[in-house]
Amino acid sequence: MARRGGPGRDKAAAKGKAPAKAAGASAKGRRGGGRAEREPVARPVGGGLAELIPDRERPNGWSLLIDGAPQSHVDLDDPAHLSFAYQRRIGHVIDLAAPPLQPLRVLHLGGGAFTLARYTAATRPRSTQQIVELDAPLVQLVRDHLPLDPQARVRVRTADAREGLGKFPDGWADLIVADVFSGARTPAHLTSAGFLTEVRRVLAPSGRYVANLADGPPLAHLRGQVATAAAVFPELALAADPVVWRGRRFGNAVLLASALPLPVAEFTRRVATDPHPGRVEHGRALGDFTGGAAVVTDEAAKPSPAPPPSVFENP
Repeated sequence: MARRGGPGRDKAAAKGKAPAKAAGASAKGRRGGGRAEREPVARPVGGGLAELIPDRERPNGWSLLIDGAPQSHVDLDDPAHLSFAYQRRIGHVIDLAAPPLQPLRVLHLGGGAFTLARYTAATRPRSTQQIVELDAPLVQLVRDHLPLDPQARVRVRTADAREGLGKFPDGWADLIVADVFSGARTPAHLTSAGFLTEVRRVLAPSGRYVANLADGPPLAHLRGQVATAAAVFPELALAADPVVWRGRRFGNAVLLASALPLPVAEFTRRVATDPHPGRVEHGRALGDFTGGAAVVTDEAAKPSPAPPPSVFENP
């Protein structure tokens, strides 16, 4: 679930309506009036109706929506460009995971339009990346219309995120990125301490986990997720828009976790200076934020709350 008013969205897409172009249209565009005119693409996928909407400000930029909910934004000419606020915050985590240009082993749980894998390949060449994405038709749509750089070392597996995670060896990943939504909600089995225990198993001892979470007032889900992560990882930080922190709006929050100390000061500085500035909490303040929320077990796990329709409307 991306932030409100994602790039490249028209009013029809914002209301969850299919664009005028029929399913199967080419995202490569056509010639008209002496220039290439790109057209929306719509295709049914496992999660609903997927739409690729041209970004009017970027000649080769595209937004991916599923049932009207913005999922990803990609600029094929500039894969290091991250348009959505939550993706920029995860980009900061990728930047701070190791010295510049050092390759990483990255596991992406949830594929979307492969935005963050593209970003990692562009900023850290020779990185080894694997994407686990359940929605095979969505993967094919992205491959067909938003192809990966053939030089990028990215492998895509079609599988459930937790099932796919379980097949990786201990300590394989330097970074695990979780961005999994089904119907704009994170599935219940990806919200528990059991899931995060598997995450920690697959991480290298110095590895980091970053997750895109979504919640709204009264932030009960977010508090529970922080409490659950604290039961598995000793070091945590959470970034979100100030209005989300104050419980005034449904939105995204980026959770960062590790067994070792995190670069909190630099992460905080980068988040605060983004085009959409956010706030980072950690340590005692983040512990206080949980308000005594219980650790989520597999038996008690529930999907993240459904966002209100207004979240996806343009301001």
